[in-house]
Amino acid sequence: MKFILFVSLPLYALDQWTKQLVLRFISPDESRVVIRDFFSLVNVTNTGAAFGSFRNNNRLFIVISTAALLVVLMLLLRRHPTDTWRDVSLALLLAGILGNLTDRLLYGHVIDFLLFDLHIPYAHPWPAFNVADSCISIAVVLFVLHSLWKEKSAAAGG
Repeated sequence: MKFILFVSLPLYALDQWTKQLVLRFISPDESRVVIRDFFSLVNVTNTGAAFGSFRNNNRLFIVISTAALLVVLMLLLRRHPTDTWRDVSLALLLAGILGNLTDRLLYGHVIDFLLFDLHIPYAHPWPAFNVADSCISIAVVLFVLHSLWKEKSAAAGG
């Protein structure tokens, strides 16, 4: 459990700190270009889910986030053999859920600020996101990779 907190708490703090900086130094109508034609810092209000879908459903996403948080906590507290991939995934998921849930409870929306323009169809620009979103996305990728790896190992061994 210490490992989980060692990963989750600093990422949660980074998420909240970067959002505070955005709120303090970037107004909603401006963009701070970091790398021209590729990466900017913005101040975007997101009342929905990923990619701004399901807008104006903050209460629903508070309920969903709270349920997801409880599931993650139950998984963390359940006895299990040490599994680093699982632990890292759950730690990232915990940080991401807490980060965006904090925003929803404090502001009534999530603060997104990282804006990349990949100059390809459907990603021109990529929707703005934040550190918490990154944690959740990486956790999902790790869960999928870990599941595929375990499945392949089980098939090879049995």
